[in-house]
Amino acid sequence: MRRLPSLSGVEAFVAVARTGSVKAAAEELSLSSPALSRRLQSLERFIGKPLFERRHHALAMNADGDRLLALVAPAIDQLSDAIETIAGIGGIMRLRLGVLPLFASQQLMPRLPELRAAHPSLHLDIDTGGHATARLGDGIDAAIVLAREIEPALYAKRLDRNEVFAIASNDLSVDGAPLTDPGQLTGVTVFLHRDMPDTYEEWRKAAGLKTIEPAAIDLFDSGQLMLDAAAQGLGVAFMHGSHLSSAQDPRLTRVFDVEVESPYSYWFVCRPRALETRPVKLFHDWLVGAMAA
Repeated sequence: MRRLPSLSGVEAFVAVARTGSVKAAAEELSLSSPALSRRLQSLERFIGKPLFERRHHALAMNADGDRLLALVAPAIDQLSDAIETIAGIGGIMRLRLGVLPLFASQQLMPRLPELRAAHPSLHLDIDTGGHATARLGDGIDAAIVLAREIEPALYAKRLDRNEVFAIASNDLSVDGAPLTDPGQLTGVTVFLHRDMPDTYEEWRKAAGLKTIEPAAIDLFDSGQLMLDAAAQGLGVAFMHGSHLSSAQDPRLTRVFDVEVESPYSYWFVCRPRALETRPVKLFHDWLVGAMAA
């Protein structure tokens, strides 16, 4: 049998050729740039000729690189599809999903029976850790994140649009008076999520209260804990309207009738190549349809 080069070197070559960047290819393959460069060099040594022209901080494929890409890229894609198909036959498909805890409990978990009915072989490994976008390809296949916008290098699909609500306990008052005037915020604590730091500022502008400062601003990394703190009468949480409606907590209510579109949305994100894999594609299509419905 004829010797073949390391498959990892061929994979690295195709990734660099397609992305046009060692850094981007390394991110896609969850490698460091030096590690990816070593794989390219190993492939070039096996072939006995260079495949790229080395320029200052850049690589450009030469004629041999172009010919090799045309020959091996379809084979690499077919190999990936074959492995994915065999892995799914008679077994399960597994998706490693990064997701915020509040979205998971309010939006994802109630819909999972629908997903299981539609795709019984698709299983999810749920990761609620932070910085999900940065970990794509490194322990996470796809993520549902809360953000203003997503970096262009990633595939992103907006899942919702929302309004910012001021959410408080039904019993919260200032000096014995119920909350009816936004000016009363000077006497209460405001709760903000670390992933949505601008919600209060956007709401305040819409209310025409640029000079009104709350008694304090407390930051949370958990939306559920924000709702719990508000329900206990400890302050006013500035969150999405969907967070309040989905909570179905009779202790909570919207205060101050101020309408303002949120600068933040939930997004489905993954690396572009990941969307070509069957588990990610099935989940993406199901989620987009479920959220739209």
